[in-house]
Amino acid sequence: MAVSIVKCLTADVYLLIVSILLRSIYAEIVAGSSTGGETPHRRFEYKYSFKGPHLSQSDGSVPFWVHTGNAIPSSDQIRITPSLRSQKGSVWTKNTIKFDHWEAEVTFRVSGRGRMGADGLAVWYTAGQGLTGPVYGAADQWNGIGIFFDSFDNDGKKNNPAVIVVGNNGNLVYDHQNDGTTQSLGTCLRDFRNKPYPVRAKITYYKKTLTIMINNGFTPNKDDYEFCTRVENMVIPVEGYFGISAATGGLADDHDVLSFLTFRLTEPGQEPPQVEQEMPKEEKDKYQEEFLNFQQELDKKKEEFQKEHPDVQGQPIEDLYESVNDREIRQVFEGQNRIHLEIKQLNRQLAMILDEQRRYVSVITEEVSKRGAQSGQVPNQDIDALIATQREVLNSLNDVKTSLSASLKQVDSAQHVQNAAGGALSSYETIQHFNDIKEHLHVVKRNVEHIIQKNSGPSEKVKCPELPPLPSCLSTSHFVVFVVIQSLLFFGYVMYKSQQEAAAKKFF
Repeated sequence: MAVSIVKCLTADVYLLIVSILLRSIYAEIVAGSSTGGETPHRRFEYKYSFKGPHLSQSDGSVPFWVHTGNAIPSSDQIRITPSLRSQKGSVWTKNTIKFDHWEAEVTFRVSGRGRMGADGLAVWYTAGQGLTGPVYGAADQWNGIGIFFDSFDNDGKKNNPAVIVVGNNGNLVYDHQNDGTTQSLGTCLRDFRNKPYPVRAKITYYKKTLTIMINNGFTPNKDDYEFCTRVENMVIPVEGYFGISAATGGLADDHDVLSFLTFRLTEPGQEPPQVEQEMPKEEKDKYQEEFLNFQQELDKKKEEFQKEHPDVQGQPIEDLYESVNDREIRQVFEGQNRIHLEIKQLNRQLAMILDEQRRYVSVITEEVSKRGAQSGQVPNQDIDALIATQREVLNSLNDVKTSLSASLKQVDSAQHVQNAAGGALSSYETIQHFNDIKEHLHVVKRNVEHIIQKNSGPSEKVKCPELPPLPSCLSTSHFVVFVVIQSLLFFGYVMYKSQQEAAAKKFF
């Protein structure tokens, strides 16, 4: 037991010492990348960057970038290659980069179903656009640098996935069999496949030193970078293109790039170049000419509109559109008109029900009086209860009609007040009118429910007098005679038809 405790304490001490050493090394690297402890000035360059949302345009293109091969731009990312076999794709900047120092932040996701993937993704800075080729979907023998995120272990040394930095002067052929390890300037082992969050790579070229920092994608913290590798005395082309490429082989992964952000770095003490100086005079003149043409076209359309609509000439443009208050008042008017129409329709239906109910009461009263006069007996209690119930229904319907009429008057009065005020009705009065209408409608609802309960009460047990059966129009004997006559006529017609056909056959 004591031995195990000593071993655990020894392991903890070793881990603490390693963490302290790594922190000191990282601090030295960060300090070495700056001058006198001062960080360089960073300025975002939108012409060499892309980021969602609205990453691609309606025609599928990406502003300031060109994509080739199997690359698929979308609104929030660019899928360099889908998870299909033998796919290649790339995306490159249209304009050359002329920065002495720069920094690129790449956010990507490599995902696949298998335990291993292929082939990988590459970030480029080269003198020319390597649109397509055998090196992760880009051209071989490039002039510049390539940062490769290699997924597949070609040499069988179990040193993948890995991040490899390979430089080329335009004459070297990439060593696929050894995963470029014989040509690499720096490397680190990082598993970037199937992470819960996107993987981020920060590539910094400052004072001829290339530094690679990796965020492994285990946390959503965007600034949680770890040191990967560093290459000093790195000479790259003065002008070049940024690019991202990917490829699949026998195994396949989805290679998605969510963003590529480029920053220009300026040494401390030096003034950053002015934005106005970056735009050439020819481009300025072109944009100015386009603006003047647009302004002239707009003035012509204004003159044509004024000629076609002389009644609005000189009227402020704001008066031609509906304000917020006018729109709210119009919506109130429209709502009241709909309520008014619904109440009118309900009032008409209720009047029809009242007429029908009055007719039923009169018919029952007449029938009861006739039977009482014929038999000389007083009507029984069931008939009296039926008559009383029908009269209560009639009274309830009259109350409902009165409530509806009151609601209709409320709506009419509200509309008259609004029309008289010129649409300047206060919100309190409008709410009060609507509350009154709602209260009347609730009264109508209660009255209708009361009528339904009354009709489903004892009146269901009372049965109305049955009508005498209607006399039959056709007796049994008449029906039999009719069938016999029809049968004789049918057989006579058949015999006549057969004789006619036999006579016709004699002529052939």
